[in-house]
Amino acid sequence: MNMLSKFGNLSRRPSDPRVVKSGPKALAPSDMTARKLGWFSIALGMAELIASERVARALGMPGKEGLIRAYGAREVSSGILSLSADKKPGLWSRVAGDGLDIATLLWAFRHDNPKRDNVGLALVLVAGVTLIDLLTAQKVSVWHARGGRQPQDFGDRSGFPRGLEAARVLRVKTCDLPARIERWLLART
Repeated sequence: MNMLSKFGNLSRRPSDPRVVKSGPKALAPSDMTARKLGWFSIALGMAELIASERVARALGMPGKEGLIRAYGAREVSSGILSLSADKKPGLWSRVAGDGLDIATLLWAFRHDNPKRDNVGLALVLVAGVTLIDLLTAQKVSVWHARGGRQPQDFGDRSGFPRGLEAARVLRVKTCDLPARIERWLLART
């Protein structure tokens, strides 16, 4: 049983069923990729939050530590959303964040930047992750789409397996039951 199932069991009421383990097909492949991207996003965001000065120095962006910390917070929140039950907002926020990252890296990819090679490598890596994020977000959106269908209308159903009239007849029979039991008991004595 994974850690998320254990945490899920903590929030359940005693009457709710426990998650013992999830089977191999409990998640679609895109959902498993989304989970991995969520954990990657949290790890990357924590690195940006903790080591923003080192990241800024490595990319030749002195004075942009606050921006890198903000991007780290965005990564952590996107990762948490990607791990939630509704993964679509988290994955699409990752795609949007990748666009911000690419725009920032393109700004830093100047000829006067002494760390231009590092920025070029970071651009290639972010472009690759953006492609993975985009494909995963599309797959998860299609997999979990409702298909544009209207919800079914059950207004013509009574909720009684044998129909409403059979339920009324049964009610009349059972309402007379205490009097019949009383007559039966009196006849026995």
